[in-house]
Amino acid sequence: MSHEQMSQNQPENPDRRTVLRAAGGVAIGGMAAALSVSTKVSAQQAPAAARDPGSLGARLQGVQHFGLTVQNMERAYEFYTAVLGGTEVFRHGDFQGDAVQNTLLADQEIIANTLGVNPRTIGVPDLRGGAQRLDVRFIQFDNVVIELLQYRDADQPMGGPKAFAEPVEHMSPAFPRMMHICFYVRDDVDFNQFITDLEAESARRGMTQVRANRIIRVTTEEERKAAPQDTNTNKVTVAPSDGWELIYCKGPEGEQLEFVKALGPVKKRFADAHDAHMRLASAN
Repeated sequence: MSHEQMSQNQPENPDRRTVLRAAGGVAIGGMAAALSVSTKVSAQQAPAAARDPGSLGARLQGVQHFGLTVQNMERAYEFYTAVLGGTEVFRHGDFQGDAVQNTLLADQEIIANTLGVNPRTIGVPDLRGGAQRLDVRFIQFDNVVIELLQYRDADQPMGGPKAFAEPVEHMSPAFPRMMHICFYVRDDVDFNQFITDLEAESARRGMTQVRANRIIRVTTEEERKAAPQDTNTNKVTVAPSDGWELIYCKGPEGEQLEFVKALGPVKKRFADAHDAHMRLASAN
């Protein structure tokens, strides 16, 4: 297997964070967590496995990163760094060979073999023979890392706009297996203005795919754009999610994003859960 190492430090630019630095660390699955049926968190409610020193959970340090496969690496990189304020950790590219093919794609090759079809027809690249390559870039936020991945044909340049496989067209969050990335907005930020600025900054960079939903019904893009600014944010007042504010938004690659604030009661529930988890972890 051959690799081409490309390490690059993210240059400091004071303008990068001026408009949208309000997006803090990354979390995932925020809405699902907030809608837990329980309104109280305690060590007694933690799963038995978490209290068992020999359990799998006791062997973990936590979540290290979330990965996003992109069509256009440079576009995605610009969004997560220049727009949302992340910092590049490193980049590595030109992954190919038998070991990486087996590590990443063995399950998909088994499916293709079972179906009796060419793996390429179900989106499996040929990293083994080198017809396709894999490039990655890691982006650091305050409390987690996002990994951007691009599978490209070998004759395409690193960071180019052409991915090996066609992007998924139907990106409804209702589809099983769909995931989203959730950014935690600071408590003191005007959420409605943040969304306005996010859309404007993205559009200025040609990322017209970055569009946030509204809390009122709209049937056209024109109606969505014309909706009053105070319809940007859904504010939840029913326990156990009381204090939760959110919007759903598509990113530049069509990925599902969420931006949230956790205030008041729901903020305390998350804090209590975190404290209980840390106590269990330290006890183990």
